[in-house]
Amino acid sequence: LIPEQPGDMDSLYRAIEAMQARGRNFLADPILDPIHFGFTDAIVRYHALRQRYPDIPVLCGTGNVTELTDADTTGMTALLMGIVSELDIDAILTTAVSPHARTAVREADLARRMMFAARQDGNLPRRYGGGLMAHRERKPFVHDTGAIAAMAAAVRDPNFRIQVNQDGIHLYNRDGRHCATDPFELYPCLGEPDSGHAFYLGVELGRAQIAWQLGKRYLQDNELDWGVVTDPPEAADNAAEYRAVATTSKKYNQSS
Repeated sequence: LIPEQPGDMDSLYRAIEAMQARGRNFLADPILDPIHFGFTDAIVRYHALRQRYPDIPVLCGTGNVTELTDADTTGMTALLMGIVSELDIDAILTTAVSPHARTAVREADLARRMMFAARQDGNLPRRYGGGLMAHRERKPFVHDTGAIAAMAAAVRDPNFRIQVNQDGIHLYNRDGRHCATDPFELYPCLGEPDSGHAFYLGVELGRAQIAWQLGKRYLQDNELDWGVVTDPPEAADNAAEYRAVATTSKKYNQSS
């Protein structure tokens, strides 16, 4: 059920009461309008509807916001699902038409689960998984520069380790440690004649730079985690030959 005219709540109320009188099933939807075309008023209408009818089933369509706003949909979806949760809205309708909203359906699915769990627990919607934090992480940098320097000092082989913290990208092996925010600044330090290894280092340094720029967790030999907006990476195969940094980090953590 929707209003006869945009914003005409009286007509929606009449339709609701007519359906109730007939004992018919329905979903009431005041319509969520796009930003600058009635968005805030629409939120107020949903609130008024729920206040007047605490127990009726309500539908909210989110596409007018996620599809018609040039912003990443994960944050918009999380906020909209928070409103849905607070107003106890029964059903949502979302779409994935615009290319930038292509993962909006699974984002909404994850967000509704997170908000439901948080509401059931009486908690803020935090620490229920990071699937909606596609571009940031709460604690992206595991080790400070002092800890990385200590790990680097313990290395006795020529394989390069790569780690990221707030100071930049750290590249080290037995011959020394170097730090930069641009991987090209590290190129003179490589001295790598093996084209395969050089290619590998280029891939890893590129990932490390993205992680540093965005504030994401980086672990050598692993793809960056983009949460719900990408398919999970396939299980690691035997293509990567250099897994020393994980071993070095583990040994350091056990001894410190």
